[in-house]
Amino acid sequence: MQEKIIVVADSCCDVGQELQKKYNIRVIPVHIIYPEGEYEDGVNIDPRIVYQRFPKEIPTTSMPSFGEVQKFLEGLREEGYTHCISIHVSDHLSGTVNTVRSAAEEVDGLETFVYNTKDISFGSGVYAVYAADLVQKGIPFREICRRLEEKREDSHLMFYMDSLEYLKKGGRIGNVTYIIANVLHMKPIISCDPEGVYYTVAKVRGSRQAKSKLLEEAAAAAGDRKCWISVLNGNDEEGGKQMLKMVRERLPQGECIYCNQINASLAVNTGPGLIGLLVFPL
Repeated sequence: MQEKIIVVADSCCDVGQELQKKYNIRVIPVHIIYPEGEYEDGVNIDPRIVYQRFPKEIPTTSMPSFGEVQKFLEGLREEGYTHCISIHVSDHLSGTVNTVRSAAEEVDGLETFVYNTKDISFGSGVYAVYAADLVQKGIPFREICRRLEEKREDSHLMFYMDSLEYLKKGGRIGNVTYIIANVLHMKPIISCDPEGVYYTVAKVRGSRQAKSKLLEEAAAAAGDRKCWISVLNGNDEEGGKQMLKMVRERLPQGECIYCNQINASLAVNTGPGLIGLLVFPL
């Protein structure tokens, strides 16, 4: 039987609509919850709305339900897909990957490989682009799965933000870390460790130092290798453009595959003033 493969990601992977269309990537949205109702991340809520309602209103998020995911996967099977590669953010930061794994077991006729990236945002989403690129090149399902496992530690995403207030409120960091950072006026450079848990790469003062440190870490991760790069921002488009210019000068061998605003689900937990930089050696 001929394979018909589809690549899926959850919306916390920050795979923008342009990439979705180019690579035929389907997205499972998480929910953004305000008092007036629920919105689907990347579907019917613009992240700019979230920023406009800060700081008076900070919504909550919830992962898609088992039933929603099962229906989503059944829909792919009805479209004629035989195999699915489902890419998700770290299970330490979201329960979506476990929900998808459980739902996939209940969907006959669609062989699904569920991939826990142990990362967040486009640090996860880049694996969906990588897998979808291989699908378009005609690489078989099992070979793509094998290559994903080989690339597991190749995504290097680091970011800084103007305030840790939103990470604290979302339970992503502890009170001690938050208080120390505020007292010392420090801005931590944050990434995910090999287990998919947030950790502090470095601490800097001010956005200029933060951008320089992001660039330094990215250059170390890339070396002389050809790589994909991505710059993300949280309501800081100008800062994102500045970061991209710096990266292109420092890493001429890098191909920028995505430069955009993060999704609403990430905005909820990080607040305004975020700059993120991804390097993915090829």
